[in-house]
Amino acid sequence: MKDIKLTDAEKVLMEILWENKKVFMKDILEAYPEPKPAATTIATLLKRMQNKDLVGYQLYGNSREYYPKVEKGEYFKEEMTSMIDRFFNSSVTQFASFFTSNSKLSQKQLKELRDIIDEQIKE
Repeated sequence: MKDIKLTDAEKVLMEILWENKKVFMKDILEAYPEPKPAATTIATLLKRMQNKDLVGYQLYGNSREYYPKVEKGEYFKEEMTSMIDRFFNSSVTQFASFFTSNSKLSQKQLKELRDIIDEQIKE
């Protein structure tokens, strides 16, 4: 997956797809938070996301059942990598330093992070 940005509206739609795995338009409209956009707006978003190769569909007669073509974890990983590249010169160390010093983490949270890192080092 190459650095694909989602608009806020596309992110809402992807969350619905990720949560439900496969959905028809009526299901998307039902799951969409208020204020609900018009079905034509959602259809346009779905088409754009198909062009980005993020969404696919299966045809059943005249109905399309949509599904995500990228896993949420994979998308999130790409987003984080892109952010670290843009803001921290591709340095995970700079990111970690910024994150830990600017996010007002508690001692407990910092220890939990240390435990996660220690566990990764062991593996």
